[in-house]
Amino acid sequence: MGFPVGYTEVFFPELFIHLLTLLGFIRSLIFSLFRFLGLSDFLETDAVWPDDTTRTPAREPVTAVLIREFLPVMKFQDLVAGATAGAGEMPESCAVCLYEFEGSSEIRWLRNCRHIFHRACVDRWMDHDQKTCPLCRTQFVPEEMQCEFNQRLWAASGVPDLYSEYSEYSLL
Repeated sequence: MGFPVGYTEVFFPELFIHLLTLLGFIRSLIFSLFRFLGLSDFLETDAVWPDDTTRTPAREPVTAVLIREFLPVMKFQDLVAGATAGAGEMPESCAVCLYEFEGSSEIRWLRNCRHIFHRACVDRWMDHDQKTCPLCRTQFVPEEMQCEFNQRLWAASGVPDLYSEYSEYSLL
């Protein structure tokens, strides 16, 4: 066997080969640095949103789980059917992924700012410990529910109540 005769006649300058090797090293160094800093999601090469749910952090933040309970999932067609004429126009596409909403699309309708996003888009946003709307930065949790949210967050954190120690001593 062996290489074809024409292959041995191809000439690559040694400087060009060294330059390619250096660029490959710099690329792997940047990828390693971003991975170390936890920013590896910014280096995605394939954009397969909103259906790709495999690229989530290993453990979801507690705040994201609690916020999801406050923002239920609904179908886009149900929201359109329930919308009144005075509520304004419904957006045609998600502001995160720019895909159009379909009738069967699962969405989250933010209560405070009334923005609508695909469930996968806003859930991914929350998985990165974001607590505000990606479009206008309004808090996800409405003001009237903030006290309940904070209590549930405190209970889920696993930190014992500071006053529980004192109440035990007062009973003695």
